[in-house]
Amino acid sequence: MIKFRPLNSLSVHLDHLIKGRLWLKVIIGLVLGAGIGILLNPSTGLLLENNSLKIADWLDLPGQIFMRLVQMIMIPLIFTSIITGIVGNTSKNLKTFGLRLLLYFVFTTAVAIAIGLVVTLILKPGQYIFELGGFPNSSESQIIPDKQTDLIENIPNTISNLIPNNPMESILTGEMLGVVVFTIIIGVAITQLQPKIAKPIIRFSEAIQKICMIVVSWAMILVPYAVFGLIAALLSRTSIEIFLGLGYYMGVVILGLMILLMFYLVMALVITKKNPFKFLKAIRDPQLLAFSTASSAAVMPLSMKTADEKLGVSSNISDFVIPVGATINMDGTALFQCVTTLFMAQAYGIELSIMSLLLITFTVVAASIGTPAIPGGGVIILTSVLQSSGIPIEGLIIIIGIDRILGMFRTAVNVTGDLTACIIFNKFYGANTNTLSEH
Repeated sequence: MIKFRPLNSLSVHLDHLIKGRLWLKVIIGLVLGAGIGILLNPSTGLLLENNSLKIADWLDLPGQIFMRLVQMIMIPLIFTSIITGIVGNTSKNLKTFGLRLLLYFVFTTAVAIAIGLVVTLILKPGQYIFELGGFPNSSESQIIPDKQTDLIENIPNTISNLIPNNPMESILTGEMLGVVVFTIIIGVAITQLQPKIAKPIIRFSEAIQKICMIVVSWAMILVPYAVFGLIAALLSRTSIEIFLGLGYYMGVVILGLMILLMFYLVMALVITKKNPFKFLKAIRDPQLLAFSTASSAAVMPLSMKTADEKLGVSSNISDFVIPVGATINMDGTALFQCVTTLFMAQAYGIELSIMSLLLITFTVVAASIGTPAIPGGGVIILTSVLQSSGIPIEGLIIIIGIDRILGMFRTAVNVTGDLTACIIFNKFYGANTNTLSEH
């Protein structure tokens, strides 16, 4: 067996963020940013529109730098984390474990989408926008049947394309699903090497992980300023009426996420007998950090440390589940994409058939699996969901503006989903299953 240092040891680079109450600084940044943004809005008459837009561009700068730093290290961090997770879990159960983990993630994603469908169809958040005149539209507002047929007919090709024929192309284009499949194949192949040959690869992976976490710790310094600037820039560019009108939609998304969170707690209680309140207390730190950064990839070391030390999860389990989960288990993001798709259809006055809803469900499952674990990743992939459903994408410009706020909530739920998967699979595959820590 090849020995390696678990990724959770790198959580030391994030400890100062927890002790420094980063989440509180983010909340303060949100409030101050909202106040400054309202003052800078041309509708107040304090600034001309041209000057307001120039100031907004500078306010956006910290947020853009933060997002690019996280994007820069995301692929090497996930690549090395999955490899070390596989190498540390070379038991005969790996094949069964990996398949069941994938099926579990698909199941929870389907549940998240179902919650999104029900909540949105009942509350109809897009109806209000439609009554105000709807979103801007330069294309035909109708479902395109050919796209539905093409998607169903291309399922075999979609499955075969899971294995990238050019891994470098997947890495360069940020096609995360292809990167994950390639990494898992390489990781399993490494387990077949002699320890003497494999050792340098593992040590190199450890070094890359450490470098990535140092960069992440630098990026985290910008988070409160990034949130302040993004919110201030948003409100300085957007009319207050439109922003308030989107509040109902935001409330529907957050309600759906809360229902999904309760689903996780019920799963933890029924399957592992974990007390929901003790479970929430134990995972508070990674939840708060995920809320602050809106990046589940950046929180991976802290999630692993929490799983190992506070939830009693075997490190072999957490080192595999957390990196894979941070890449393909995007339940909160899937719910957001589903709600947003239906919201935009309602805002455009598009009636969706049962077939269209099934198409959206299938597309969102596939899209959420490939969603980057970075701030704004959900909106990037949402474009493909809207296009496959024949819904105009022009309204995404408004959604992008408020995505940062929603991203904080859904990332906290995504991290909760990964930790729930850890304790569930640890019950069946963990070598040493400990009871939930009291503190």
